[in-house]
Amino acid sequence: MNTLFFNTLFFKYAIEIERTRSITKAAENLYMAQPNLSKAVKEMEDAVGFSIFERNSRGVIPTQKGLLFLDYARKILEEMEQINKLANEENPQRQDFSISIPRGSYIAAGFTNFAKELDFEKEININIQETNSICTMDNVIGNKFNLGIIRYQTMYENYYFDYLTDKHLDHDQIWEFEYLALMSKDHPLAADGEVEFCKLKSYIEIVHGDTVVPYLNAAELRYPSPEAIPKKRIYLYERFNQFDLLTNLPTTYMWVSPIPEKLLKRYDLVQRKCAFLNNCFKDVLIYRKGYAFTMLDKKFIGKIFESRNEVSLKQYT
Repeated sequence: MNTLFFNTLFFKYAIEIERTRSITKAAENLYMAQPNLSKAVKEMEDAVGFSIFERNSRGVIPTQKGLLFLDYARKILEEMEQINKLANEENPQRQDFSISIPRGSYIAAGFTNFAKELDFEKEININIQETNSICTMDNVIGNKFNLGIIRYQTMYENYYFDYLTDKHLDHDQIWEFEYLALMSKDHPLAADGEVEFCKLKSYIEIVHGDTVVPYLNAAELRYPSPEAIPKKRIYLYERFNQFDLLTNLPTTYMWVSPIPEKLLKRYDLVQRKCAFLNNCFKDVLIYRKGYAFTMLDKKFIGKIFESRNEVSLKQYT
């Protein structure tokens, strides 16, 4: 048997090509030259004796045998991951944890509480990224992060679940909630017990600019028609910039999951209920099929639920 089969890098290459449907894009993500990746694919195909990928109008996609090859490759990588965990368990001085999350303040608070309880006498290797749900799913699929939390509007749940199934990811619900309107305590609508959706159109909406839904190209997913889309917007990509803007520009507002009370006090903000069409969202924990949670994973998840419970018990009107 060709020694190629013992090089797990080739399996990672193939899985990244399947994910991106493009050798060029996969090469970029793998930080390698496109000709080198093309050569690796040819070597794989020569070794197994059949084509793993073919090109068509949808890009580079697996053949029927290629799909079986990729299934076996994923299983091998999952087994290797378990072997690596065994090795890490033999090093009790090292604390490893990685997660990709949405820009949610209760999640960030949960992470902070988790980090405060690490053993600072031991090695610490913690990797956390705030990003959109598509990037989070890709991070977990590509083994860049062990865990992820995705956020989506429940009306698009089927799109997300189809994507998770297609990419061999498991999931557990963390929370189902309604978005609140976050604004300065000096905002003209801050005194309202519950804000009317139509009144917000006169003010500046702060938006995270990289929100996407799998299989959909629509740029405006919250609003029922183009006429309803706010004409005044500021797009952000870093979560903590939003608080300074909301505080210093009292005519701004933002849609958020419930915010911990201490953050509201720190930035002189208020959050208000506001009814709008399909105002129902979910945060969902995702991980690769067969993934075994570590003790640190379980501790982090516990802190997220504690933080969720704290903010869910508050009244916002």
